[in-house]
Amino acid sequence: MRDVYDENLINSGDNRNVVNKYKNWKVESIKEDMAAKAFSYHVAIENFQHDFNIGTIVRNANAFNAGGVHIIGKRHWNRRGAMSTEKYLQVFNHSDITAFASWATKNDLIIIGVDNIESSTKLQKTTLPKNSVFVFGQEGPGLSLEMQNRCSSIVAIEQFGSTRSINVGVASGIIMYSWVKTWAM
Repeated sequence: MRDVYDENLINSGDNRNVVNKYKNWKVESIKEDMAAKAFSYHVAIENFQHDFNIGTIVRNANAFNAGGVHIIGKRHWNRRGAMSTEKYLQVFNHSDITAFASWATKNDLIIIGVDNIESSTKLQKTTLPKNSVFVFGQEGPGLSLEMQNRCSSIVAIEQFGSTRSINVGVASGIIMYSWVKTWAM
């Protein structure tokens, strides 16, 4: 096994937000180890308005070790909320929905939309597919109509209060945890 440790971090102290196992590891070594253990689901985000929630979704994808994160549309996104967790994940960029859908098909992933639209199925009544990619839309408008038409199904997270929707970053964490609870625990 090659050396996974970074001498500079060992000498200066590793104050990165990583679990103890990865303390003093090189970034590339962490990324390789996580990729080897990644789950079979992916997450995707439509990025047409530079949504600030993308960073939170990426951080959640790291916490729940998604197989990859897909940014659809604009390449640039606000990384502040990700807290550098994108460094340890495979991040893919797709110029548009057609390119993303083609990638999902080639990789045998079922596209599952996450939105609280009228035609959606409640998460509680759904078993999330093992080999899937969960697509999140922009805060506010949700999934575009074009993306909705590419989805095999659309799930909604049940809510019991007065607000119309929950934050998309929060929704991503709920969906990923639900997948992990079903397939990895």
